[in-house]
Amino acid sequence: MGASDLTVPLAWPPRRWQCGGVDTAQSEKVRTGLGFFAALDQSGGSTPKALAEYGIPKDAYSTEDEMFDLVHAMRTRVLTNPAFDGKRVLAAILFEQTMDRTVEGVPTAEYLWSAKNVVPILKVDKGLAAEQDGVQLMKPIDTLDELLERANKNHVFGTKMRSVINDASEAGIEAIVYQQFDYAARIRAAGLVPILEPEVSISSLHKEYAETLLRDAITRHLEGLPAEARIMLKLTIPTEVGLYGELAADPRVLRVVALSGGYSRDEACELLKRDSSLIASFSRALLQGLTAEQSDEEFGATLESSIEEIYRASVDKQPA
Repeated sequence: MGASDLTVPLAWPPRRWQCGGVDTAQSEKVRTGLGFFAALDQSGGSTPKALAEYGIPKDAYSTEDEMFDLVHAMRTRVLTNPAFDGKRVLAAILFEQTMDRTVEGVPTAEYLWSAKNVVPILKVDKGLAAEQDGVQLMKPIDTLDELLERANKNHVFGTKMRSVINDASEAGIEAIVYQQFDYAARIRAAGLVPILEPEVSISSLHKEYAETLLRDAITRHLEGLPAEARIMLKLTIPTEVGLYGELAADPRVLRVVALSGGYSRDEACELLKRDSSLIASFSRALLQGLTAEQSDEEFGATLESSIEEIYRASVDKQPA
């Protein structure tokens, strides 16, 4: 299969709404497309683990620059593979350095949309603060305005930011949701669509109750948004099937996507199949089984199997 089999004639830069700055073709793909989001946004703290799982140990590089060169080569191998295209992958979440680099000589976000018909999204958070009240808020995103300006110059569609809920603390969860919506307002004002990711740990002793508190807090904040506002949500697959169904049905929510959260790919996909309100946005589960030592044929076959399994879990739902 050649590159021409995977591309579609798309305008670059994307055509944008005059109001809000959001590209209509990309928005429609995200809102109604059949498929899933690929999370390729490992940052400085998580990159060594991602490389180790790919078969590149820490002693294979001695500087941060070498580490990021290696992880970009890994991501490029994924993005350029024929299995990775917009027929099943709706969007890809990128790390800041990935946005700033090129794929096959083309800026990464441009390559994704013009060559693969995949919507580019940028991770903007700076990691997690220490736990307090059972949760880990995001560290201050002190470079957000500059980062959003660069994202717009690269024609990125949206952003993603992650915080973590470890226990069913009402005060902690409210603080998490308040911070997510507060940053989301700034992101929307810059013309991008934010993904809010308040992850509930799958190891939480009170996971189901934490998820109920989270749903209620998101609902309250969502009701305060204007009708024209657009956000996305990235949430842990809930213990109660369909818990986030009303959030997914709200016209201000373009999509609710699910993180794999430490489950294996098979486990995450089995859980995802049961919930018609969610599609996948997997990271580690997507790359599971890929190694640097694989031949191109082995790598492509492994990636094809992974993408197909996650795609099917996102679109073929089991009856309740």
